Amino acid sequence: MERYSVVKEKNPREIVLLRGSGCKWKICTFCDYHLDRCDNEEENYLLNLQELKKVTGKYKRLEVINSGSFCDLDEKTMNLIKKVCKDKGITTLHFESHWMHRKEVPALRERFRHIGVKVVIKTGVETFDRNFREKILKKGFGEASPEQIAVYAQEICLLFGIIGQTKESMEKDIETGLKYFDRVCINIMCDNSTTVKPDSGVISIFKDKIAPKYIDNDRVDILMDNLDFGVGDKVQEVFKND
Repeated sequence: MERYSVVKEKNPREIVLLRGSGCKWKICTFCDYHLDRCDNEEENYLLNLQELKKVTGKYKRLEVINSGSFCDLDEKTMNLIKKVCKDKGITTLHFESHWMHRKEVPALRERFRHIGVKVVIKTGVETFDRNFREKILKKGFGEASPEQIAVYAQEICLLFGIIGQTKESMEKDIETGLKYFDRVCINIMCDNSTTVKPDSGVISIFKDKIAPKYIDNDRVDILMDNLDFGVGDKVQEVFKND
């Protein structure tokens, strides 16, 4: 599995896929990324140490993902991230977080503010259609509105390519994301170990009718494959030996 990469096109940055104790939500019907986890904090730290050693500070931006939220990382890893930011001149640090951890974000920002690092939070809202988001995808945002989500997150992930989605619903999600958030990352559903499967018809609509409108938008990332940022592995293969 690749755990370090450099994104050179839109929003250039280094990205590391670290390992923690695992997503605490684990209810999303479409996701099995939470399987990339370990209860042994020392083993996690040693793995994370090897990946964080690769950070050069080339773009002064670092994105940390860990198949969960920032608070699923052990304290030694968090301290190491802080040290890497100082040593490599990182000025902007991107973290993932689930809505359930929103009250922990202010302390995270303060933790890095003292060394001159701006923390940016990305959250996987997947869609702004509350019914689809909560009843089908089981995201755990409840009745939260885009305005409420934007209080704690500056970037969002959308998930397209599932039966029930339409050209109109996908475009509405993108436009809502661009209205309330700094960046929108569109993920296309890939086959994995869950019961939610990609829908080729919906994916074709996105590729033919929607992607061309946003492909050159610097605030929109489009990931047709879960490996497009250069980290991770095919989700149906990564965890078969765990």
